[in-house]
Amino acid sequence: MDKALGFQIFSDNPDPTVGAPRVARLRAEMARQGLDGFIIPRADEHQGEYVPPHAERLKWLTGFGGSAGMAIVLKDKAAIFIDGRYTLQVRDQVDMAIFEPQHLVDEPATRWIEENLVHGARLGFDPWLHTAAAAARLRKACERAGAELVPCTDNLVDAIWDDQPQPPFGAVVPHPLDHAGEDHEAKLARVSDTLEHDDVHAAILTQPDSIAWLFNIRGSDVSHTPLPLSFAILHEDGHADLFIDDRKITAETRAHLGNKVTLHAPGRLKEALEELGAAKKEVRLDIASAAEWIHERLKDAGAVIRAGDDPCVLPKARKNDAELAGMRAAHIRDGAAVTRFLAWLDREGPKGGVTEISAARALEGFRADTGALKDLSFDTISGAGPNGAIVHYRVTEATDRPLNPGDIYLVDSGAQYLDGTTDITRTVAIGEPANTPDIADVRDRFTRVLKGHISLAMARFPKGTSGSQLDVLARNALWQAGLDFDHGTGHGVGSYLSVHEGPQRISKLPHNVPLDPGMVVSNEPGFYKTGAYGIRIENLVAVTQPDEIDGGERPMQGFETLTLAPIDRMLIIPDLLSAEERAWLNAYHARVRDTLMPLLPPEDQAWLEQATKAV
Repeated sequence: MDKALGFQIFSDNPDPTVGAPRVARLRAEMARQGLDGFIIPRADEHQGEYVPPHAERLKWLTGFGGSAGMAIVLKDKAAIFIDGRYTLQVRDQVDMAIFEPQHLVDEPATRWIEENLVHGARLGFDPWLHTAAAAARLRKACERAGAELVPCTDNLVDAIWDDQPQPPFGAVVPHPLDHAGEDHEAKLARVSDTLEHDDVHAAILTQPDSIAWLFNIRGSDVSHTPLPLSFAILHEDGHADLFIDDRKITAETRAHLGNKVTLHAPGRLKEALEELGAAKKEVRLDIASAAEWIHERLKDAGAVIRAGDDPCVLPKARKNDAELAGMRAAHIRDGAAVTRFLAWLDREGPKGGVTEISAARALEGFRADTGALKDLSFDTISGAGPNGAIVHYRVTEATDRPLNPGDIYLVDSGAQYLDGTTDITRTVAIGEPANTPDIADVRDRFTRVLKGHISLAMARFPKGTSGSQLDVLARNALWQAGLDFDHGTGHGVGSYLSVHEGPQRISKLPHNVPLDPGMVVSNEPGFYKTGAYGIRIENLVAVTQPDEIDGGERPMQGFETLTLAPIDRMLIIPDLLSAEERAWLNAYHARVRDTLMPLLPPEDQAWLEQATKAV
């Protein structure tokens, strides 16, 4: 099975050689504009993870294709900043003779600026591509170096990118009420009530997922996430202004939005911000996500800026009953597709001939067979052997590796369905695990990752608990062996929206956002041995309503596991699992078997029966 459906492109091979000539052209443009440097973030005007092709400036300039990063180019040196997910990838994709790699967290851009900008230097930046909070940090770093941060009216990369794609004009459609669970006018009234309560006249919405949720619309401007790239102003009286290209709006969508929403051309945003300022309105702006350009327009116009969170973020994260029902249905459908894939892989993988790309295409094909697939929720991470150790590995035709007997294969994938978004990772042995090099170590690590996964899945916790307080549960079994992993344990997930949704997360990093009922978050501990293999086990879970425990003194919340697909029993050391952990795994596999069996063809039913036997 090898279906090329077009949701993922594998021919996008990195080319490190693009860096030198393009940086030379950028430096010439810097000199023309009287600048000593320029900052190139991986961002668009909305600061989201997924950006349209015309905004992939960092990738065009450097060759780096990760989802987060930044470059700074000075007259005589340049650096690229990436996080721990991309420390291996950046060296394959970027010319290290041009760009010095720096860790985005341990060696932040602000420190590099202080250490490398000369006194009196002028460092340019595009105020549309940096949040207000980030711009403030960059400005302080420049001041400490005795330099100046200079906002540029036009982006310098755009000036030298001759074949830059055009901005997208994807159609915007209504999101059905039976999936949304709440009419958009009711949402407008509910969220605007919070503005009135806080004595705020308006809120600026810059995140397209907030706009999609609030207005019950979905778009097609970026890959894998149904976002309508746009801006909005929500007023305390429940009315909203939506700034979006008219070519995206169908007659059906116009009728759906109704009288509470006034449509404007994107170019009208500047005038609208100035009108708020002229009226001395108090305006909520999320400086952690809103572009510096918007912050400066409001400030210069005289608005009273009240820094605060996007008012849609928490209501969007707390899924209602209809959204949760949709997520459950989507995960049953998706679980059947993933299980068919795992059965196919178990049959075909040991024969040879399956590669990372053909496996990813096969998985996409099984999802397409459901008849409900709208898109993938991200590019499938399909990594065999050492490629599985690259946390956010993205296979291309240049890196495509065969799945050989004895390989450990990691596949992290997800789908977009109208009723829900999925994200699942499974790690399996190709063929007989006994033929896997270092099989004893692999099984030990796999079982410790599984123990962490189960510990988090079984957690009970009081209301007000944040993900950072639970993170240790997923790591403890690894820590006991002197092991760890360098990514977060869990990210929020949207409802037919972004597969990475805040504000909730499970991570070592301190944060105080409580895990509230209805939030969906991933549970994905892992372990990675560079040059050898990667292990990750990921399910999505929903935070449950508090309930009473016999003899307890207060109600406790927990997690409902949404994802349904077998976990490779052949890589487990049963004696490393406690009786409670074995009971959880056996109950989970029984649920997988009972739920998915009716949805599978006979040969896959027989495979699932074996795959879910009790440990």
